[in-house]
Amino acid sequence: MHEAVEQQAASCSFIYRLVIKKTVIGKISKLALKLLLQVGLIVLVLLFVWAFQSRKMPPLQVWHTAILESEFTAGDATPQFNLQDYLNLEKQLFDELRVKVYDRVEPTPEMTFSRYRAGSMQDPDWPQRNWNRTFELVPDRILGGALLLHGLTDSPYSLRRIGEILYDRGYYVLGLRLPGHGTIPGALTRVHWEDWVAASQLGARHVRERIGSGLPFVIAGYSNGGGLAVKYALDTLDNPDLPVPDRLLLFSPEIAINPLARIADITKLLSFMPYFAQFKWQSIEPEYDPFKYNSFAMNAAHEAWEVTAAIERQIRKVHDSGRITELPPILTFLSWTDATVETSATIQRLYDRLETPGSELVIFDVNRLARIAFFIPAANVSPLKKLEARDDLPYRLTVISNGGENSARVTQRLKEPHSDVIAVTPLPMFWPQSIYSLAHVAIPFGPDDPVYGNGSGAGEDYNGIPLGALQPRGETDLLVTPLSRLMRLRYNPFFAYIEDRVLMEIDKTTEQTNKGDL
Repeated sequence: MHEAVEQQAASCSFIYRLVIKKTVIGKISKLALKLLLQVGLIVLVLLFVWAFQSRKMPPLQVWHTAILESEFTAGDATPQFNLQDYLNLEKQLFDELRVKVYDRVEPTPEMTFSRYRAGSMQDPDWPQRNWNRTFELVPDRILGGALLLHGLTDSPYSLRRIGEILYDRGYYVLGLRLPGHGTIPGALTRVHWEDWVAASQLGARHVRERIGSGLPFVIAGYSNGGGLAVKYALDTLDNPDLPVPDRLLLFSPEIAINPLARIADITKLLSFMPYFAQFKWQSIEPEYDPFKYNSFAMNAAHEAWEVTAAIERQIRKVHDSGRITELPPILTFLSWTDATVETSATIQRLYDRLETPGSELVIFDVNRLARIAFFIPAANVSPLKKLEARDDLPYRLTVISNGGENSARVTQRLKEPHSDVIAVTPLPMFWPQSIYSLAHVAIPFGPDDPVYGNGSGAGEDYNGIPLGALQPRGETDLLVTPLSRLMRLRYNPFFAYIEDRVLMEIDKTTEQTNKGDL
């Protein structure tokens, strides 16, 4: 009897605890659901506010809304699809561009400086060639091969000078136009990052086939193209069908960007509606640059973020597995201050994990003249000094900076891997007056570039505006394009240093390949 009472009491206690537990869980679940609904409502309200704000941007033009059907996609990349097929498709694309955009643009005075008015000052269709399209440079005697991958919103023109340097050294050069580029900014509302990867692989295969198996193969990448070059090198570790590059040359590489780019895809929830069509765009600006879009699509930011996320996953994987040593040597040039990509990511996510002999990171510091330090407090020198003080760097570090706080002359501060010794060498170069730093977009362009230089190289086939030489002065809020775009440095005053280093790297690569060291 006593035991039965105890069992009944225990059962009642269990049922009581179960009821209480379910009640508590129910209350928590209801609270969580309520909180989730509130958060969702806030997000929805913010989304609509954001969408309505986008309607304050300038109206969309035909180059924002036209749909070009002939663009290459990853689905086209069958085993039989080759570069000639790519070029044939590209020709169809530019024929379509002429019909759907150029033929629809009225030749009004307002379009005098538009890249989409045929025959205008900014028309990219130069007599020599249209550098928005894929190009090849073929030397009489081929000593190596190079694939050039340009940046986001850019065109093959951005690595034109690098290609010419390689060509002068006997390299066959393929400057590949990546999908969504060189035509209209609206093309970047539809592109996918897999399209860029597929095109890069197609280009690499062609270069290797063109030069044969025994010659050196180099990939040069700028900005997003730099990220794609790293992505390609990582892909070769798991795909034996991809030709392995002997060296990477990177310029302002996009290894990571602002994490907010990840949520840019959320705009698709509303931008499909005509009323919110401008919500697809981060900015809508006049298109006067012959070789770069000024307007920027939200989808472009999201797809660029997807590339960097894939790179991060792969670097972690190959590092943890010990295969990071199989990557080719990498030479990178970047600006210490960069408003487009995260410089720290190139250092921490890529270079700090490298174990490949021969890799080097070249950093162009800001102008450290004491008299302008007050105006650029954000350019904190401490992180750079900490980087230079490390004795565990697995790569060569080179810093180009002022010889002193009262000197405009720059020096090379070079530190070998796993060393605490810095070798300082004065260089025959000086900070130009009024330039306080380099910029992301400046790194691969020389001062004599006819489009983005300082005006000293005007002429050639280009009779338009020397965009790099513009120094507008006047009242604020009067120009149709942001002052921040016009004041951003478009050329590298120290490009001669880059040219010398690229030549040294190429000569070394060619020599090592001939000796069988690579």
